[in-house]
Amino acid sequence: MANEARPCPCDIGDRMEYGSLGEEVQIEHVKAYLVKPKAPTDKALIVIQDIYGWQLPNTRYMADMLASNGYVAVCPDFFLGKEPWCASSDWSTFQQWLEDKKPTNVNKEVDVVLKYLKEEIGAKSIGVVGFCWGGVATHYISLQYPEIKAGVSVYGIVREREDRYELQSPTLFIFAEKDTVIPLDQVTTLEANLKDKCTVDFEVKIFPNQTHGFVHRKREEVNPEDKPYILEARQDMINWLKKYI
Repeated sequence: MANEARPCPCDIGDRMEYGSLGEEVQIEHVKAYLVKPKAPTDKALIVIQDIYGWQLPNTRYMADMLASNGYVAVCPDFFLGKEPWCASSDWSTFQQWLEDKKPTNVNKEVDVVLKYLKEEIGAKSIGVVGFCWGGVATHYISLQYPEIKAGVSVYGIVREREDRYELQSPTLFIFAEKDTVIPLDQVTTLEANLKDKCTVDFEVKIFPNQTHGFVHRKREEVNPEDKPYILEARQDMINWLKKYI
């Protein structure tokens, strides 16, 4: 998804056959996938799905990877039981499907999950990571929640807000050079305005020769030419989170 105003379809890529290491839990009105690291911690991450939903194995794989780096990771169902997009869906109906699933309409669910992480998990430092649809949501959350210690927005940009460059949380933006969903001019505009208006730390990084979804939808073992970039982006994500959380 390029942005919440003019979203474009994105291919599902390499769907992982992955069983996951965590469990599904109920957090008030929100179902969620929860995975904990081996050692106790007061650090937690909200992992935000793409258009293919919270149960996509690729996203749960990312949550498990983040947990292996020392974070409690929770991936809520931000669609609240509504059907996610699927590879066989008719793209001509995408705008209609998106109408009740806006990535900038997530405050109620974010508030519920934050409360759960603080009161039930004991988290004191919380960050957010999102992909595609979730990348837009992450950018939005970084504008709204100064209590979020760090954000990583992976191929997503908020466009329809006057204050969209006034981040409250340090945020890393990851993009792909050959992304047909998010043109590079949108990325350069984002970076220029962040340099002018943002008062917290941020980084905008573009990965050469990559396409939309490369961080979580490409399997590195079947894309050897992309593997260095996939692994670098994932490590950048981890390094950013460790810097602030």
